[in-house]
Amino acid sequence: MDWVRGETLGRGSFGKVSLAVPRSHGIAGASPAMVVKSCGVSCFDSLMNEKAVLDELRGCREVIQCFGDCYSFENGEKLYNVLLEFASQGALADKVKNSENRRLSEIEIRKYSKALLRGLGYIHKFGYVHCDIKLQNILLCEDGEVKIGDFGLAKKNGGEKLGCELRGTPMYMSPEMVNGGEQGPAADIWALGCAVAEMATGAPAWKYSDVAELLMRIGVGEEIPEIHGKLSVDGQDFLGKCFIKDPRKRWTAEMLLNHPFISGEENGATVSLEASAPSPSPRCPFDFPDWVSESSSITSLPRPESEYSPADRLRGIVSHQSPNWSQDSDEWVNVR
Repeated sequence: MDWVRGETLGRGSFGKVSLAVPRSHGIAGASPAMVVKSCGVSCFDSLMNEKAVLDELRGCREVIQCFGDCYSFENGEKLYNVLLEFASQGALADKVKNSENRRLSEIEIRKYSKALLRGLGYIHKFGYVHCDIKLQNILLCEDGEVKIGDFGLAKKNGGEKLGCELRGTPMYMSPEMVNGGEQGPAADIWALGCAVAEMATGAPAWKYSDVAELLMRIGVGEEIPEIHGKLSVDGQDFLGKCFIKDPRKRWTAEMLLNHPFISGEENGATVSLEASAPSPSPRCPFDFPDWVSESSSITSLPRPESEYSPADRLRGIVSHQSPNWSQDSDEWVNVR
């Protein structure tokens, strides 16, 4: 597809996201329906992975569409570009932030959760795990449709454990990911629970002072995120099914779609998911992964991985300098 790069929406150390206008539509007065995600060819593995995964998941209305890829030479640099569907209403994180009291109504939470569960069910059915479900990666289109975006960290289910590598965003990580590097479909469900809790309260599911404390709380003991009392009994029970520590007992996307909190929403009041107004920043946050730790940068423990405890694993993870874990990393510049 022949296209013209438009306004830059976001920029980071690995690349940038821009509006993209098909050349056949002309430039003046065009309304782009795409964004282009670009990075240098020296660091394009994550973006190529995202394109490959989206190609396999094509056809799911809750997954962002990919329109193709190409290479370009710009300002003396060779870039790898992936063309993606433009979610003009931005991220669900922006909607929560700009909502009254910085949280959503339960009716809205049910609607968004149902769409996310349909998308996750489709992703898991095709043998993939998203690995980075969070409000920043849940996108809203002009017609109110919900889309799951940013598949740069997605992987096939059933692969090798990650050892001391961490993949995803810490405050959304599941206990099994922190403890043993296990990241299957159940880890996406835990992250969904964190997203639902954040929609209900306007604050992250975990309160913590530093990353080491956060990982210990997630990985050691029986503590789970607080289930907010302002949710209905069904809503609190729904979160309880997402926050089961044992991934083998945690409910699946298919099971949760039949939970009364989701399946009963048609019997109550309904609201339109169409955003009343665009978020202050109209960017579609197809961000590159915030970070992925390099296994080689962490000293291996002197015994087989299967023999050391969760506490040993956590010490191995947090005792070395880590990438920036913040959701609001200064490495990204939002352009308005």
